[in-house]
Amino acid sequence: MITRTDRLPSSRRQFLRSAGVLLALPALESFRLRAAVDPAPPQRFLAIQTTQGIMPHLFFPKESGRGNTGSPYLEILAPLKDSFTVFSGLSHPGVDGGHANEVCFLTGAPHPGSGGFRNRISIDQVMASRLGTATRFPFLATAVSTSPRRSMSFNQAGVGIPPDYSAAQLYRKLFINGTPAEVEARVEELRNGRSLLDQHRERIRQMNRDLPATDRDTLGRYLTALRELEERLLQSEAWVRKPKPKPSNPGPPDNIDSTRILENWRTLLNVLALALETDSTRVATVFLEPLGILQEVEGVQRETHSLTHHGNRPEMMRELRRIEEAQFRILRDFLLKLRETTVSGLSLLDQTAVLYGTCMGNANGHSNSNWPMLLAGGGFRHGHHLAFDTQHNQPIGKLFASILDWMNMDADGLPSGSHLLKGLDRRPA
Repeated sequence: MITRTDRLPSSRRQFLRSAGVLLALPALESFRLRAAVDPAPPQRFLAIQTTQGIMPHLFFPKESGRGNTGSPYLEILAPLKDSFTVFSGLSHPGVDGGHANEVCFLTGAPHPGSGGFRNRISIDQVMASRLGTATRFPFLATAVSTSPRRSMSFNQAGVGIPPDYSAAQLYRKLFINGTPAEVEARVEELRNGRSLLDQHRERIRQMNRDLPATDRDTLGRYLTALRELEERLLQSEAWVRKPKPKPSNPGPPDNIDSTRILENWRTLLNVLALALETDSTRVATVFLEPLGILQEVEGVQRETHSLTHHGNRPEMMRELRRIEEAQFRILRDFLLKLRETTVSGLSLLDQTAVLYGTCMGNANGHSNSNWPMLLAGGGFRHGHHLAFDTQHNQPIGKLFASILDWMNMDADGLPSGSHLLKGLDRRPA
């Protein structure tokens, strides 16, 4: 966020905040050129965060090493046991604050619950910037929640990118072509957007003269971001005129009950599978907030968040287990769908690194260490439990760096640098 926004008139503060939500990173020409000559199948990334924790004693295997991927929850994924790696002893250094760290799942920015917190760019946006215009949508940020309020994707200014909440609307955005008049109207909107950016850029330059040095630096970053957004708008105009792909499955209905969290999540994952299969995007995120009473799960009578604070009471833990098992069954079905889908002669799961985890090691006590995490698919040697020190954790940034390395991207700018996670090896080409 802007530093010392109280010095600025409210209308200008509002503009800067709204502009920040829209900002995205530019395409890099070197990556576009590399994509044009590289015949290898594209590499994709999907991150799923469930915000209410995962009971650790039911998730983490008791033994480490290859072949040790069994636990009550991971047994649900048994058909995929050679297609995922489970991790223990990972966390983001300095990321605390209980539920406040939801926003740091893909950023690792420290102390989200403190005053003056400013987030970083999320790893999905790093990837999207380097993929450039390879796909119609550089990234898809999505969420499933009864009370939309947060994002897990953040631009280079640390501002949250609003996610898509409706699977039906996302399907239309991905696959339904507009009429010629609608296409031209969209092109005109993009051109008008560039015109507005020109106007606001001049206004900010005028503001710059009256601000202290720290605020001038902040505004300078926003000016850079505005130029990058203009480049993205130019790229979008080229895609608008191209026909959208025809998916293999019909779209979901509009009238899904928003309180049916797990049904909505399953539906959204089906749409994202189509987006990956048609190469409409190669980067996506899902912010899953399973709040409320999940009546779609048999035997659940209490609200999910209250169940996470079970205090080791057996009756509450039984209900919470049913909710979390239902989530793992949906994850299993989605991963199996990716494995059974063939693109360019290869399994879509082998082309997609799917990260699944939660922002708390133990939601019962709001612990922010030892996060339950697993990585499925991609070009890695799977089928084992990588166990690190559960007291002195390895940075999750190293896991991000390993995924970037598999995607042939450098890890410049990550808090952990280019250090890869030990033991997470790539399969031979």
